[in-house]
Amino acid sequence: MQIRKLTIDDYERIIDLWARGGLPIEPRGRDGKKAIAAQMAANPHLFLGAFQESQLIGTVIISSDTRRGWINRLAVDPDHRHQGIAKTLIAESEKLLKKQGIIIFAALVDDSNDASKELFMKCGYRERKDIVYFRKHITEES
Repeated sequence: MQIRKLTIDDYERIIDLWARGGLPIEPRGRDGKKAIAAQMAANPHLFLGAFQESQLIGTVIISSDTRRGWINRLAVDPDHRHQGIAKTLIAESEKLLKKQGIIIFAALVDDSNDASKELFMKCGYRERKDIVYFRKHITEES
């Protein structure tokens, strides 16, 4: 397995992997090709893919607000799960965030996603139940 930076040339494979992995996709909003290209241009080293030969088998998008690093869009191909790919992507994400001086790492996980919650706990993350998440959409598709 090889971990490398994703580019917009990987877009179709990324969206396909997210769909097969069960992630919600908003193709006319934040997950559209134009939106992803803009995000990649702003932070090219924070889009990582796990590859087995030329097949994309895992993704992660890393972001930071300079205080806290976020692990987003962690996905592994269903046919390649339970092989340590997600743990490797988390570790690589943490390494890149540490290089930026970030020492607090976070991830938002759907409450019903027990497998992801268990994974993050195995990687040393603690679940917070005292925080309520709020968001505001500017458009229907964002």
